[in-house]
Amino acid sequence: MEINEHNFDRLANYLQQTLNPDPEVRRPAERFIESIEVTKNYPIVCLHLVGRPQTDMTIRVAAAIAFKNFIKRNWGYHLDNDGPDRVAESDRAGVKIHLVNLMLDSPAPVQKQLSDAVSIIGKYDFPLKWPEMIDQMIEKFAQGNPQAINGVLQTAHSLFKRYRYEFKSQTLWEEIKFVLDKIAKPLTDLLQATMHQAKEAANDVKVLHIIYESLVLICKVFFSLNSQDLPEFFEDNMETWMKAFHEMLTSDVPSLKTGDDEDAGILEQLRSQICQNLCMYAQKYDEEFGPYMPQFVTAVWELLVNTGIQTKYDSLVSYALHFLSTVADRSHYRHLFEDPNVLASICEKVIIPNMDFRVSDEELFEDNPEEYIRRDIEGSDVETRRRAACDLVKTLSQNFEAKIIEIFGQYLQVLLARYAEDTTNNWKLKDSAIYLVTSMASKGQTQKHGVTQTSELVPLPQFTQQHILTELERADINQLPVLKADALKFIMTFRTILGPQIIVATMPLIAKHLTAGSVVVHTYAACAIDKILTMRGPDKKPIVTKELLAPLSAELISGLFAAFTVQGSNENEYIMKCVMRVLNTLQESSLSFMFVVLPRLTEILAVVAKNPSKPHFNHYLFETLALSVKLVCKADPNAVSSFEEALFPVFQGILQQDVLEFMPYVFQMLSLFLEIREGKSAIPETYLSLFPCLLAPALWDRPGNVTPLIRLLSAFVRQASSHISADGKLSGVLGVFQKMIASKNNDHEGFYLMQNLLLHYPAEELGQSMRQIFSLLFQRLSSSKTTKFVRSFIVFLCLYAARVGPQALIQMIESIQAQMFGMVLERVLVPDINKVSGELEQKIVTVGITKLLCECPEMVSDPYVNYWPQLLQNLVQIFELPPDESAIDGDNFIEIEDVPGYQAAYSQLNFAHSKPVDPLPDISNIRQYLVQNLGQLAQSQPGKVGTLVTALPAAHQEALQKYCAQSGVQIA
Repeated sequence: MEINEHNFDRLANYLQQTLNPDPEVRRPAERFIESIEVTKNYPIVCLHLVGRPQTDMTIRVAAAIAFKNFIKRNWGYHLDNDGPDRVAESDRAGVKIHLVNLMLDSPAPVQKQLSDAVSIIGKYDFPLKWPEMIDQMIEKFAQGNPQAINGVLQTAHSLFKRYRYEFKSQTLWEEIKFVLDKIAKPLTDLLQATMHQAKEAANDVKVLHIIYESLVLICKVFFSLNSQDLPEFFEDNMETWMKAFHEMLTSDVPSLKTGDDEDAGILEQLRSQICQNLCMYAQKYDEEFGPYMPQFVTAVWELLVNTGIQTKYDSLVSYALHFLSTVADRSHYRHLFEDPNVLASICEKVIIPNMDFRVSDEELFEDNPEEYIRRDIEGSDVETRRRAACDLVKTLSQNFEAKIIEIFGQYLQVLLARYAEDTTNNWKLKDSAIYLVTSMASKGQTQKHGVTQTSELVPLPQFTQQHILTELERADINQLPVLKADALKFIMTFRTILGPQIIVATMPLIAKHLTAGSVVVHTYAACAIDKILTMRGPDKKPIVTKELLAPLSAELISGLFAAFTVQGSNENEYIMKCVMRVLNTLQESSLSFMFVVLPRLTEILAVVAKNPSKPHFNHYLFETLALSVKLVCKADPNAVSSFEEALFPVFQGILQQDVLEFMPYVFQMLSLFLEIREGKSAIPETYLSLFPCLLAPALWDRPGNVTPLIRLLSAFVRQASSHISADGKLSGVLGVFQKMIASKNNDHEGFYLMQNLLLHYPAEELGQSMRQIFSLLFQRLSSSKTTKFVRSFIVFLCLYAARVGPQALIQMIESIQAQMFGMVLERVLVPDINKVSGELEQKIVTVGITKLLCECPEMVSDPYVNYWPQLLQNLVQIFELPPDESAIDGDNFIEIEDVPGYQAAYSQLNFAHSKPVDPLPDISNIRQYLVQNLGQLAQSQPGKVGTLVTALPAAHQEALQKYCAQSGVQIA
């Protein structure tokens, strides 16, 4: 791509089309940009367009986003995926030359995108490949341009915030030390200079706002730089920083206060970040921070007492409460809270006011239920007042249990009494009461089981009967919806503590709330049912069986699907998950409902496929479809054709429209259909016409497609090998195999495909390519050997020996290079057989090596006879010892799922999972198989086997004798 005006205008035109709401216009433009982004000069053209003042700002922002997405997808692709480098070296150099200065000179919307791009590049290249970047940034500190300084600080924040959560390592320490040596003093100087500027600009609100933006970012960078450990520089200069924090926390700046009650102003953001910093120091650097603790406890207390209930203060109040919780949890500061008067004051002035259900909460409940749910039951309400107030109650309850329950119990009685006086108007008081009880009672909980430990001083069963179930028993399910939601959440939270009897009894009450008009209420009902259906008793069996659920099943199914019709719940993930859970619990008892369920699911799929927007909902939708297919086809395998008839048109639309999010799911569903047909009916023409499309290289470039496509391709190999052969498509399949084997991430998928070819493809035709296949495997073994590859390679060699023959294996390897089989024995099989894990894999290895030992004359004569006892010793170790989990020398490969923060694009459908197929079904007892073959070899060569066996260590000989005795075999 040339860097010229024509290409600037052309790219701008396509970017304009990507903003079009019409998918017919938008998607082709998105595909075009994706297709050209790996061409040389593309990122430079993007940056030129971003910096073009005459271009419309919307397009400049779109170009900045496109550039950021290019960087995200391609800058580290070769490192993350073991693939080619998609960015030309000249483009890398050009980007680094222009990016920082362009970012600093850009308007705020563009600056934000480019700042993110800098931080992504920094993740891969900083500091080793881009050490000058930090010098470029620090230079701007001295120039005194607040806008540029904020750009630098924003970038520093984006770049360094990963220090907050990355695992400790030598590389990370070295990087942080490099950064601290460069930036710690300039940042401290900048803090002092900015504080001074703030005083000078006290009367200029516009300038003051920019200065306070700098202070917020300085505090954020401070948090990141101090997250791993307390740096020496900051410890030495703690007085400077703490004095500044205290001043910023306690100073009143009326000109920066806003009339907006919703969004936090710059003053609130600054104080919130300072409270975060104080929390970190109180938690991690208690000893060094100790002298400053009392003054900050006083400052934060006064801040809490004097801060209003408006939403804009929520983050500030929650971090301030969190700071108090942290201090109260430290044994040497508990004396600050022991006085009953102090505890009463905390309850009255801090906790109860911050547990109140405010008007803004009510508006969120009614107008944005999805956000309310996200904050309330997903645990993402970390920054809400209620969560922070609850955490403070829990901390105080753990340390002063009797006092807290006595004091808070009095408030609880008052709240409940006032609610009883006027239930219609005082319902918010009961809402606070329920929260207070939840906080006081909870001592320990898990995501899976809810609260598992409670205070003995809080009578939960009694409170549940008197105050929770009464709300659910009301005839009008739409009356007081917030209390309904509270009651359902209470049941969910304490489900383990309340016990099976109470929980099962509440099921009918919960089920009727599925038809509530409130999105929050029917969502909580669905969520509660889902969690109850996963509960297990002491015998590990579900507490709600299909027999117990059957009487409720009609009400549940109708209620759940009715909820989908309520505005705001059309794509409700909790409801879809509950549908899945109910069908799975009912199993065959659900078949009578399938005539209702399946058309609705298909209808929903057709709608969401046009614009997928809810990943969790989509996943549970496909899970539910897969489960329905399995349940129906278990009863009647021929019913698969009805599913194909209903779903194929939707699936074709997804594949033709290139709906990326759904393609891995479609491939899994097609695999499931084919696997149900396997051995029962011929493969339909619709599948055969699809097969050539599956070999298109573009499909295999998307990581999320690889696993489900390999599974689908393998299903074709098992059922349609004759068609693949007749159409001359084997070379395409082997091309996929070659691509998989070349990748450290996907080589195991290549071996799975090859296993299916070896077992099911016409041997004569495949045999013509087998030498080339072996050559590819040996090339990979010599160029980039990993433990995972070696394990898979050993299993493949043993399967080849088991199915084609041990002598055929030796001949094949020797045809590539003379005396190579000896090297394979010495360098691969003998040292690494015991790294193979998995029952099926170990079986294949045992059978393959047994055949080598017992059916191969070459193995009992020179030059291979020396390896015979070593291989037999390895087989005994497979039976007697756990697998060797150590990595082979030089293997630094990390499984991609083990990398923190990695999100796989492929989501495995649990209910579409394929069962592993035993390629050697005729052999059931592998120990018996080994000794029987050894016995036959011993008979054919008297004395030979006995002599070889004596070379084994005594323990191994003893184990072998035990197998012989069990199988009635003698090895002479």
